Amino acid sequence: MTQDTHPAPAALRLLINGTWQEGTSAALISANPAHPEQTVAEGRQATEDDVDRAFAAAAAAGGQWARTPVQQRGAILLRAAELLEAGAAQFGKELSREEGKTAAEGVGEVRRAAQILRYQAAEGEHQAGEVFHSPRPAEKILVTRKPLGAVGVITPFNFPIAIPAWKIAPALVHGNTVVWKPASTVPLLAMRLAEALHKAGLPDGVLNLVYGSGPLGSAITQHTKLAGLTFTGSTGVGRQLAAAAAGRGVPMQAEMGGKNAALVLADADLETAADQVLLGAFRSTGQKCTATSRLIVDGSVADDLIARLKARLEFWVVGDPTDPEVHMGPLIHAEAAAEVRRGVQAAIDQGAHLIYRGAAPESSGGQDAFLPATILELPRDADAAEANSAWWDEFFGPVLTMRRVSGAQEAFDLANQGEFGLTSAIFTEDVGHILEAMEELDVGILHVNSESAGADPHVPFGGAKGSGYGPKEQGQAAKDFFTHTTTVYLRSGSS
Repeated sequence: MTQDTHPAPAALRLLINGTWQEGTSAALISANPAHPEQTVAEGRQATEDDVDRAFAAAAAAGGQWARTPVQQRGAILLRAAELLEAGAAQFGKELSREEGKTAAEGVGEVRRAAQILRYQAAEGEHQAGEVFHSPRPAEKILVTRKPLGAVGVITPFNFPIAIPAWKIAPALVHGNTVVWKPASTVPLLAMRLAEALHKAGLPDGVLNLVYGSGPLGSAITQHTKLAGLTFTGSTGVGRQLAAAAAGRGVPMQAEMGGKNAALVLADADLETAADQVLLGAFRSTGQKCTATSRLIVDGSVADDLIARLKARLEFWVVGDPTDPEVHMGPLIHAEAAAEVRRGVQAAIDQGAHLIYRGAAPESSGGQDAFLPATILELPRDADAAEANSAWWDEFFGPVLTMRRVSGAQEAFDLANQGEFGLTSAIFTEDVGHILEAMEELDVGILHVNSESAGADPHVPFGGAKGSGYGPKEQGQAAKDFFTHTTTVYLRSGSS
């Protein structure tokens, strides 16, 4: 496998009130996790004063943008989608170098962002409100929608262009303005999305991009002009932000952690299950909130399924994600990989059995962020299994934890354990078990005979229990967060 000559680092800029400008705070370096000696992009972080200027610009632009016809707002999203499509090969390669997923996944993510923009751009073709009957003569009751105002957007590293697109596109098309802080580890892809929207004709101040560490997020959350906050990230940070927003009466939408189960029942097609579990657990290096991290298997087929998984993983190549022969790249940085290693070792010390560990580049120099695909099995004894941290903790890496069960009901019971309820996958050919799963599994998303990861822009996305807070994302559900309703009692002025 060969490494292409890497390009010069891209120059990072903030976008405030329609002007690209340098930050004035600490240096910001975006390094390649596969080769951390390589700088992908560099610039300077924003200050709290920059955040204040961004909100001032967003607030000033809000009135005119809200009055702009939705079809015109959508046309800008369409032009931005075309720019993303045209640059997908370049941007996807940059995404791979900056975040660590394979180049094929990176290109696919850029194209997914364009798809999201196109879907939201069609809002002008959808229902704008509702009309109700009135109990009084010569009167109608209308329910109309208005934008919230200046919305704060805080996004994670793992989908550096798709997740921002599915927050920013509906925010904009529904007439809101945006102050956006992406994860500091992936600033380049954030700038690429902002560039596309800016070049597409977005008015000054409607979208503002600032980079910075955690305190900058607090500056956004606490800003007096903040009208709504949307966040994707860890459960701990999400709950802190939700508490701060609630204390100020600011609506918040959050997509947080997951400990997602794949249930393989006795009648499952094991070829399909093995293919889909592998993809759900190990694609994107397991760095997905929707990744499969629990494998619950009927004991009668468990050995067969594990044998099939191991056979597939023997051909699973870990390495430089820009190499087309590689299936799995590094984690976002060496510190994340070290945390996962510690978690796996703690689980083994607590009684988990290591039943598979694949190959990965040796941990030396730039290779510290690489981890192999790993499968743990917990004891059949329920008390021992449920005392193991691997059953509860979200590793956010390529680690799959397995338990054997007897029958569908035990599988459902185990899948529901814990604070999270984002997504689940069930593998069965029995429609009765599918119907039972729809009733029993307390999750926001359920996949039947497909991997636990995956989201489409036209349907709601989000979790139950501790995995979500506030209205769902994407599809028509997005307008439930990015707008508020006004109930209008309409009657003639003449009596």
